[in-house]
Amino acid sequence: MTTDNYTSPLSERYPSKEMQFLFSPDMKFRTWRRLWIALAESEKELGLSITEAQIEQLKQHQDDINYDVAKAREKEVRHDVMSHVYAYGQQCPDAKGIIHLGATSCYVGDNTDIIIMSEALRLIRKKLINTIASLSKFAEEYKELPTLAYTHYQAAQPTTVGKRATLWLHDLVMDLEDLDYVLQSLRLLGSKGTTGTQASFLELFEGDHEKCRILDQKIAEKMGFEGCYPVSGQTYSRKVDSRVLNVLAGIAQSAHKFSNDIRLLQHMKEVEEPFEKHQIGSSAMAYKRNPMRSERMASLANYVMSDAMNPQITAATQWFERTLDDSANKRISVSEAFLAADGILELYINVADGLVVYPKVIEAHLMAELPFMATENIMMDAVKMGGDRQELHERIRLHSMDAGKVVKEQGKPNDLLDRIAADPAFHITKEALQKVLKPENYVGRSIEQTTEFLNGVIKPILSANEGQLGLSAEINV
Repeated sequence: MTTDNYTSPLSERYPSKEMQFLFSPDMKFRTWRRLWIALAESEKELGLSITEAQIEQLKQHQDDINYDVAKAREKEVRHDVMSHVYAYGQQCPDAKGIIHLGATSCYVGDNTDIIIMSEALRLIRKKLINTIASLSKFAEEYKELPTLAYTHYQAAQPTTVGKRATLWLHDLVMDLEDLDYVLQSLRLLGSKGTTGTQASFLELFEGDHEKCRILDQKIAEKMGFEGCYPVSGQTYSRKVDSRVLNVLAGIAQSAHKFSNDIRLLQHMKEVEEPFEKHQIGSSAMAYKRNPMRSERMASLANYVMSDAMNPQITAATQWFERTLDDSANKRISVSEAFLAADGILELYINVADGLVVYPKVIEAHLMAELPFMATENIMMDAVKMGGDRQELHERIRLHSMDAGKVVKEQGKPNDLLDRIAADPAFHITKEALQKVLKPENYVGRSIEQTTEFLNGVIKPILSANEGQLGLSAEINV
């Protein structure tokens, strides 16, 4: 472990090893070499003077990258791509003359970026599916447990714990839809040349436009893509990066909202995130159980949402066929967005798998407010017994205000039922009123909506992605 220079928390603290590898030098430079092999193979197939022996030599050294040679060369020429072309050529002397033939730096740089982003989106997708699976189990288990619902963070009407979880799930389903759209739309840059005109390849193929077109398609297929973007400058449009990071920012929004709700519920002691046996909540207050996982989710989510501005600015400020002011920003912003989003979903799965529910606390909070919410039903029953609706409405309004004052100003329990039972205008006993106060009578279609959503929306998603399920998440610290 290095202790005398800066190391990013996004390489040591938050994301998974799988996501870290995708943005590692090995992944990057091995992909460069795969692209050089694909280019050489395609050019050979289209008639250029490249031998099978040269391609085999390239394949033999595809993964054993001589980093020391590349690093030393880059100090001399100040160009990363040409340094790696040189290093590859040192290992493959018979093929060094055909490496990178006709290509510009963006051939390996931009195509690799697309390949890495597509692989990273697939990993994010797998974790998103598993987050949905974990939350759906929670929603199913607690779909019938009544709880107090809030609007404006003020007590409103009851819902159920499971129905509330469907709101978190629905956000994730929208994120999955956005991710799938962007993932299936990704294409390679291909072999477009210095300004996107394929002029160098047209020269290599002696003016044969059809071979230039086929070259792009062959490279795409060899790298596992449907095709290449039909037009470009030297680079693919930087709006692609913006679209990708918008997906990650959407996931961050959903996770942040979930983390907010969990933190509020933990404050009310209704629902808690996992808390390990030896975990310390506070250095000063030993009794505390801080929602650190949810807080970390919110913290990382803030970063991802703000990071999404970077590719927007980059895309907006590119000049003509390309400028290099995207390079340093892009290397940082895209990789860190994925690493942070990966960390968010690791936390989300961990929290969703271990949520702790306290039904008695939930019931106590609900019953403290339910008399106010039951007043319409109480009023209708009194009307059926001959009461005047307008008069009863006014009397309930006054009783509710007085009961509210008792709660807020005196800190005493809600005595609304006692006030109504003592009012002869209602012709109802305290016992009869208490029978009205069954929480399940006030949750509307919460249970049915939860069942319908889980069966109609979530189960088809999980069934279609069954091979992706079974992922668990352990947080590092």
